[in-house]
Amino acid sequence: MRKISLAAAMLLANVTGSMAISQQFEVNDFRLSGVTLEGAMYQGDAAFKMLMPKEAIQDPETEALSDRDFMAWLPIDFGDGVIEVEVASELVEGAPAYARGFIGLTFRISDDGSFESIYLRPTNSIADDQVRRNHSVQYVAFPDYRFDRLRREFPERYESYAELDLKRWIAMKIVVSGDHAKLFLDGNDRPSLIINDLKLGSEQRGGVGVWLESGTEAYFRNLKITPND
Repeated sequence: MRKISLAAAMLLANVTGSMAISQQFEVNDFRLSGVTLEGAMYQGDAAFKMLMPKEAIQDPETEALSDRDFMAWLPIDFGDGVIEVEVASELVEGAPAYARGFIGLTFRISDDGSFESIYLRPTNSIADDQVRRNHSVQYVAFPDYRFDRLRREFPERYESYAELDLKRWIAMKIVVSGDHAKLFLDGNDRPSLIINDLKLGSEQRGGVGVWLESGTEAYFRNLKITPND
């Protein structure tokens, strides 16, 4: 597997005079949860390419569709701070009808496998169905608060519309503080999604990763993690 390095800055202390240390992430820096990861070129730029096995694509005829833990992640100790990344997604050949180009960020990934996540459904953004459009951005907490439960118990609270597309770089920035998180897209200073009650609580800590779901060919670059604690 060919290695590729992407620049990422990790702030070690949030105090006056603290020094930011630049780190070059490589494929082997990531732990893989059910995915493959390799260096690639995408639209002329260096990136990481991530895929799940075809046999892992969910079949709605035999199982309920659900968010799972397919991701590449960094085993760091992240609590509060800022996570930034550029992501792009396409649909794989033979993608199921429900495929949306699912791609997003996971954070506070704990040793027991629980994590918070905010992810995108790019095809929903351009759908002719307004309800689908309202489901362009999603917050979930794995494993107990997946999209179906949140949509059923708290309709509209954890989803929103955003202007997205397949096959283009989308800049994601998540600002995490206690049990609050805000998602900013494409450099906009207004959040696309606001979460005021992260389900795993303010004490949750752990790794940071990039996530995908069924039918997605995922790319990411310029991952930057800035802890505040």
